[in-house]
Amino acid sequence: MPPFLLTGLRRVKGFTMWHTNTLWFEIAIVMSVFALGSVLFGHFEEHKPKWRRVLKVSVTTAIFVSLSAIFGRRWAFCFLALPLLGAAIIHLWWLPRNGVNGWTAEPRDRYYELIKVRK
Repeated sequence: MPPFLLTGLRRVKGFTMWHTNTLWFEIAIVMSVFALGSVLFGHFEEHKPKWRRVLKVSVTTAIFVSLSAIFGRRWAFCFLALPLLGAAIIHLWWLPRNGVNGWTAEPRDRYYELIKVRK
């Protein structure tokens, strides 16, 4: 196992696996964000191919873990906050301003027209 994945793991008496100072904690955070986002907002991406959605999760996780290992957890969470902030602006302000419900993506035809998707 690469040494950077073992960051924070020490052989100490009474060692438990529930430490938050490992890169596995960052992976758990990213996967939790994607799981929640998929449940709540997956219908906004149903027109995209599955391979693209899987690639997005993989690339985001790799970038997030790399940033955390190289620059620290604070910078990694800043990286994660930027797209979340962008998504909030789009769903809470831009979509409703353009006649689309930011929660349900309805009317669907108007939403597809805005993002220029061919049916």
